[in-house]
Amino acid sequence: MKPRLWPLLLVFLFSVSVLSQENASPAGPAATAQFSQDQIRDLIRSAADKDIENDRKQRNYTYIQRADEHKLDAKGQVKSTESRAYEIMVFYEEPVRKLIARDNKPLSDSDSRKEAEKVQKIIEKRKNENEGDRKKRLERQEKDREDGRKFVKEIADAYTFRYSGTENLDGRETLIIDAEPRPGYEPQMKEAKFLPKFRFRAWIDQAEKQWVKLDIQCIDTVSVGLFLLRVHKGSSIQIEQVRVNDEVWLPKHVSLKLDARLALLKGLNISEDVIYSEYRKFRTDTRILPAGEVQEPR
Repeated sequence: MKPRLWPLLLVFLFSVSVLSQENASPAGPAATAQFSQDQIRDLIRSAADKDIENDRKQRNYTYIQRADEHKLDAKGQVKSTESRAYEIMVFYEEPVRKLIARDNKPLSDSDSRKEAEKVQKIIEKRKNENEGDRKKRLERQEKDREDGRKFVKEIADAYTFRYSGTENLDGRETLIIDAEPRPGYEPQMKEAKFLPKFRFRAWIDQAEKQWVKLDIQCIDTVSVGLFLLRVHKGSSIQIEQVRVNDEVWLPKHVSLKLDARLALLKGLNISEDVIYSEYRKFRTDTRILPAGEVQEPR
């Protein structure tokens, strides 16, 4: 997904991923989830902690992210497709993305060397970062996480939830929770003002109380950044997670359909599929070689 699309989705998807876990009832699959407000708040806090733990553990992994973007015509037919594949690594608490293929073709040796050099420059910059700059960077990251926690607290008030049965996904039993915007909801944070514009369905792993799949639907026009971006009703995103190494839940697949207008001028009618694969443990003291290989330290 290109960076211009993330302002719409980033905060919402984080909050929804945390929220969806709150409805995983400790009772059996036939039970109807009923919670007091205090129980909901406690479940939200617990779920937020789980997401933070997933985020922390993901920093130990490198993986491949492949994005296929399809531009659509007015009838929803594909006009053109653009594909990119990246290797994602985390160095010094921040992700680094290295392009490894375009349109299903590996990069040329020259382009591969340029990408490797970009990554190595980032690594060297972080390695030589002074203590003051590092402290400020980590404080910004912690502030972002704290803002996320505050945002999550609003979710319980924003939606009405309904237990809708169970489903087996990839061999795991899940609870299905539907969420509809609650009439009369008044957002306390400005970032929460667009929550009533979305509904979603969540599949929750019964054993781990982690969300496995989300289906999020835009049900009214969303304006982002003083009409810089207007997202139209009918846009949607589906997200799936997978259990990795019996220790962490990480992204597996994102499918996006976006009907929007950028700066009231340029129409955006696209669909996009993002596949995450080849998760493996990664050490931060590795070196990226010019040809693109990863060299593990001895």
